[in-house]
Amino acid sequence: MPMTNDHPTPLQLEREGAIATLIFNRPAALNAIDVPMALALRDAVRGLALDRTLRCVVMKGAGRAFMAGGDLDTLAADPARGAAELLELLNEAVALLAQLDAPVIAQVHGAAAGAGLSLMLQADFVHAAEDTRFNLAYIKLGASCDVGASWALPRMVGLRNALEIAMLGETLTSADAQRLGLINRALPAAELDDSVAQLARRLAAGPTVALGHMRRLMRSGLERNLREQLAAEACAFDACAHTADLPRGIAAFHAKQIPHFEGR
Repeated sequence: MPMTNDHPTPLQLEREGAIATLIFNRPAALNAIDVPMALALRDAVRGLALDRTLRCVVMKGAGRAFMAGGDLDTLAADPARGAAELLELLNEAVALLAQLDAPVIAQVHGAAAGAGLSLMLQADFVHAAEDTRFNLAYIKLGASCDVGASWALPRMVGLRNALEIAMLGETLTSADAQRLGLINRALPAAELDDSVAQLARRLAAGPTVALGHMRRLMRSGLERNLREQLAAEACAFDACAHTADLPRGIAAFHAKQIPHFEGR
């Protein structure tokens, strides 16, 4: 059942079984992220990182957009201080998300801009409504990017495309984003909830420890040489070999049955 609160909060955490949903909840500001929302996100992800029952995370936005970027009022009075306070919280949240075993899905609609696009890039899967617009936006403010965009974007779209997206600041459609590899699927808005729910249930039923190693190996592969990556793969496989799920998967394979993984 969803966790509810009588007072509006900048971030809502809902839980359905092993699936946690993080909802950016400043709809009047198109979910522009300010310090209270960043603090709530950091604290929520800290809690999820300690939750051994977690098997999938969904990020989405309330109202008309996923997230329109950083809250400019946070930066206006003192840009250096405002940015430092905001990024300390966001950077910890992003680093913790990257270390989870549970896969992360971004459910995107309306707009993903600036820090919103940067956060979206940290997800393993992105399903977006067909009318969503994407813009890295930082250059329009005279700022460089943050929240891991410069790490994730070249890995997803290649250096030339990343430079074009970042330095020209042009708006991309969902079709553009899918062609470039920024998102997995562009869907009619009416189908978005069901599509993400189906994917979340599928991932939550998977071998969570193995999925965690897989998502981290894929991200680290460009930072290591081949021998280092082979060693990392061997360590990850050994860890999977000590789980309850690998014997279940092997037995199900031999029995020509669908495996029922425990996620541990």
